Amino acid sequence: MTDRAFSAAPSVSLDERLGVLLIFLSALFWSFGGTIVRFVEAPDSWTIVLWRSLWATLFLLGFMIWRDGVRGTLQLFRAMGLPGIVVGLCFAVASSCFVIAVGYTTIANVVLINAGVPLFAALIGWMLYRDRVSVPTWIAIGAVILGVGVMVSDGLGGDVSLIGNAIALVNAIAFAIATVVTRRHADVRMTPATCLGAAFAGTFAATQASTYATSLPDFALLVAFGALNLGLGLALFASGARLVPAALAALIGTLETVLGPIWVWLVHAEIPSERTLIGGAIVFAALLTHIGLQFRRPQRPAKPGVSGVQTPN
Repeated sequence: MTDRAFSAAPSVSLDERLGVLLIFLSALFWSFGGTIVRFVEAPDSWTIVLWRSLWATLFLLGFMIWRDGVRGTLQLFRAMGLPGIVVGLCFAVASSCFVIAVGYTTIANVVLINAGVPLFAALIGWMLYRDRVSVPTWIAIGAVILGVGVMVSDGLGGDVSLIGNAIALVNAIAFAIATVVTRRHADVRMTPATCLGAAFAGTFAATQASTYATSLPDFALLVAFGALNLGLGLALFASGARLVPAALAALIGTLETVLGPIWVWLVHAEIPSERTLIGGAIVFAALLTHIGLQFRRPQRPAKPGVSGVQTPN
């Protein structure tokens, strides 16, 4: 075998494998959001956003101080620059819009629109940076959207709200932009950006909430909703999205859509419909197949900018 054969593009790196794992874990923590919010009895959605964002901010700030120290944390905030501010604003919009949209339209509609995040990320990456997306990734994105469409198709005939759907669309687009920017600026640590985003969301919610008061059970739930569901999920996603292509990151994050109904079923005894089970199986199979192909391919595409290629920063 020639030296040229040995110099072929390397297989998937350990960094990318770690990125896939971190994003999977973020989707896992985020998937408990529906289960938690079903227990919360606060009548005002902005009150939920306020307390959720506050605890997420405190968790992320404490995490960075524990990991990097006070001086290191301040340095991270200074170093994130404009990309970090953009990501922070996007996460603030996305985390707020998710809670608000559920108050206007059905969860099925919100989930269906959020399933378009991988497609939005691929399109935004192409429009802003001329990133190309490989054919297998496009096929997987299509399968994911098809699967989620099957999952929620029997719930689309309920209380449909143009305002709610519009808010859910803003949520999906904001998350897709954050994913693309995080990947493009992989040299920037985005954990402080997610902390800033949670602080932005909490500050705005404080001006909109009709009351700050919550019951003691709701307060405990909102601590978990903010610190673990949002805060830890954001930290894991921000760390992992730096290491994998934006379309793949958003694709793996779609596992939240599959896992969420399972936890609601187990905790709240809400049995998923037949279409939910069929659609979830399609999504899960598409994601596992695509991830497996990513890890098994002997060499990476030769052209930079194709999904699946670690482009230089």
